[in-house]
Amino acid sequence: MGDGQGHGARPPLPAPDRDPGLQPERTRLAWRRTTLTCSAVVVLGGRALLRSGAPGPVVVISAALMGLVWVVFIAAADRRMRAMATGRPPDLPHRLAWVLVGCTVALAAFGAAIVAP
Repeated sequence: MGDGQGHGARPPLPAPDRDPGLQPERTRLAWRRTTLTCSAVVVLGGRALLRSGAPGPVVVISAALMGLVWVVFIAAADRRMRAMATGRPPDLPHRLAWVLVGCTVALAAFGAAIVAP
C-alpha cells in the first residue's frame, strides 16, 4: 500500500517551467548593496589611513592598493550584474568567485592593518 510500485502508482508529474519571479531582481539588488558596502569600506579605510600619521609613501601605496582592489571588485560585480540582466545568469565562474574572495580578503587585511596599530 503506497509503496510506489504496483497498483495505484502514478507517474511523476513533469516539472513546470521555472518561473524566476523576483529572484533575479533581489540578486541584483544584493550585488548593488555589496558594492556600496565595499565602496564605504574603501572610503573609511582611506580616511583612517590619512589620519594614521603613517609616512607619505606608505599612505600613497596603501591607498593605491585599496583603490585597485576596489576597482577590481566593482568590475567583477558589474560583470555579474550584467550577466543577470537577461534573466537567470550562468553559474558563477570559479575564477570570478576567487577574484571576489581575494578582493574581500584583501580589503579585510587592509582594514585590520589600519585599525590594529
